[in-house]
Parts: sequence; C-alpha cells; structure tokens
Amino acid sequence: MEPRVLALILAGGRGKRMDVLCYLRPKPALPFAGGYRVIDFTLSNCIHSGISGIAALIDYQRVDMAQYLKKWHSTNSQASSLSILPPSSGSYAGTADAVYQNLDVIETQDPDVVFILAGDHVYKMDYRKMLEFHQKMHADATVGIVRVPIEEAYRFGTVKLDTDRRIIDFVEKSSSPETNLASMGIYIFNREMLVQYVSKDADKSSSTHDFGYAILPEIVKKENVFAYEFGGYWQDIGTVESYFEANMELLGIQPRFSLDSNWPILTETEISEMHMSSNNTGTIVNSLVSEGCVIRGRVNNSILSPGVRIGERTEVRDSILMPDVAIGDDCVIDRCILDQEVSIGNSCYIGVGNRLFPGSWDVTVFGKEVKVPPGITIGRKCRVLPKVDAADFIEKMVSSGSTIYHKQAPINNSPIGGKI
Repeated sequence: MEPRVLALILAGGRGKRMDVLCYLRPKPALPFAGGYRVIDFTLSNCIHSGISGIAALIDYQRVDMAQYLKKWHSTNSQASSLSILPPSSGSYAGTADAVYQNLDVIETQDPDVVFILAGDHVYKMDYRKMLEFHQKMHADATVGIVRVPIEEAYRFGTVKLDTDRRIIDFVEKSSSPETNLASMGIYIFNREMLVQYVSKDADKSSSTHDFGYAILPEIVKKENVFAYEFGGYWQDIGTVESYFEANMELLGIQPRFSLDSNWPILTETEISEMHMSSNNTGTIVNSLVSEGCVIRGRVNNSILSPGVRIGERTEVRDSILMPDVAIGDDCVIDRCILDQEVSIGNSCYIGVGNRLFPGSWDVTVFGKEVKVPPGITIGRKCRVLPKVDAADFIEKMVSSGSTIYHKQAPINNSPIGGKI
C-alpha cells in the first residue's frame, strides 16, 4: 500500500543574502529563466511526483507570496490541495517552528510521511525515488544530499556516512567542513518522529528552531537517518551570485540545466515557446527571450523576461532582465541584473570597466523600478537600490563598487518576515 504523503514547502525566508533583489519580494517569488519563479520548481516537482497534498509555509512579504501561490494553484488545477500557511501570529522563529505552528495541518491531512522542501532551489527531481529509498532503508528520516566542491561546502549542512549510507554526523554550515556531501534541505520524516522532535524543540527557549541547526544534529544521534544522493542538477538560490549563475547555466549549446518538456515547469500562467514580438529588428545570440519582448538592438548570452524592450543600437550581454525592463537607444548593458520595471535612458553604459580576474564577482545589480536618466555611466559590481530615480544620480559617472540609494524615500528593508 502506497504511503500517504504531505509536502511542506518552506517559502517564508527573508533572503537577506539576495540583497536588493529581495528588498521588495520574497525570495521564492524571484523571476527565473524569463517566465518562471524560483518556487515553481519545487511545486512542479511535487505535481510530477504525484504528491497531491501540498502546503506552503509563508512569512516574509507574505501577502505577495500568497497572491502568487493562489494564481499558481488556479492555473495548475492538478494540484488538488495547496494550503497557504502564514504564521498564526508574529513570524516563524525558524524552519522547525514553522512546522510546529502547523501541526494541526499535519494531523488533519493524516500523512504517513512528510516531505520538508525548500522553496528557493532550482532543480528537477522525482521525489518518488527518494521515497522508495526511504522505505527500502526502513528509515525514520532521509536527507537528500548532493556532492559539491569542498571549497563551497561551507554554504550547506554537511553529512558523514557509514558504509550503509546511514548519517552518523550532520553539521550545519561549518566554517571548516570535513566532507563535500551537502544537504539539499530536502527531508523525509515519518510523521510521528517529526511531530515528536519539533514539539520537543519548541520547548527549548535556547534553540534556533531550525532543522539544520537544531533538529538534524540531534536525530542522527538517536534515530535511523539515511542519505539519498541526488545526481541531477541542483542549485540553492541562496545568494545573488548563485542566482546569476543558475540563470546563465541555461544558456549555451550544451547547457548544464535545461527547461525541456519531459518535466515541464509549471507557473502562474501558461508558458508559450520563447519568442519575440513580430516587430523585432534586432539580433539575438545564445539567449532566452520571453514572449512580448521587443528587440531593436543586440542581445547576447542573456535572459529576457516578458515585456522587455531594447532600443536601437543598444547591446545587452551576459545579463538578466526581469519583466518590463525598458532600455533606450545607444546603450551598453554588460553583466547586469536589472529587476522589474527598471528604465534606462538613452546613451547609458551600465557595467563598464575592465573585467575583474576570473572568479571575481563583478555583476551590477539593480532593484525594482529604478529609473536611470540619459547619459549615465555605471561601473562594475555596483548596487542600485529599488526606486532610485533620476534625481538620485548626482554625477554622470558612478564608479565600480558603488551603491546608489533613493535619497527621497530610502527603502526600509524590514517588512514582516521570519527566518524560514
């Protein structure tokens, strides 16, 4: 008999390391690959894996997140159950607290096993295979893992295994990791054990109330916890750098990650084939261009979301342009992320200057609704906060590494939100 399954998607974190891209939005709602959102990948994995009981635990910018999830559920009616669960009061204190505050949902759904999933990862995974492994090993809990370069392992929880793939040690984000086996932040728990441990954790005032720091290190010492190794593409969208990298890995003759139709990514609207408006007169090379874009210049090795407009003799290269970005004539946009509704005047040069040495982060990032007047030059590795407008550009030249603030109405990056 097939076990009853409930998937809880943690979609409430503030995404502090995403900087200006998450000042005005929850990280799981970040546009990705033109027409998608980051959370679409986890939601789609659930649907294609036959999981009909899904709940999203939301917190930071919860109103916007809830609106998006409602649109997504309306479009994807095959998701027979999608519960949207904000905190009952205040904010969630951590990932484990988020689950604890929703134990009534677990009781109502009455699952045999519970998947704990992150809403900010890009990957395609059949969760049924992980569940089969969990059952085969007679596990109390199973942790999804991937192998990462050892120099990047500090970003993740890491595990040590015995010869039977049992986890004998779990350390969250060690500054000196001893292994490159990284937790994906994907867990399967037998229901009774999950309820027991999050309830016990809730009584500890000193706890971080987090699965990685508080729950997993304790249960691996006492319970049968196994590691399921995932061999496909997986990217944790934890930083602006990883977000940029994951988008760029969609490009090229042999991309590291592809959006093929064998495992379609479901989003809030029906996605058409990537194409341009009929009035394009420009050139497009090795790029993903969404519907509704108007290209009159040149786009190279870039990703354009719906509604982007590129002026005449303008060149966009190695960049990500989110919905409704408008760039004037005679501009250069080089290694940039331009958030929604950014407007660039004529004869602007964004991301100019010598390339930094290989491996250095030199991408210039704009927040939402920035308006750049004509004739402005901005260097590499700059930050432009949301809603910056023409009056905020005192000088025509902005040096590399600078930050530009909206002087009239500074962004208060402290909306309601918790730690999941």
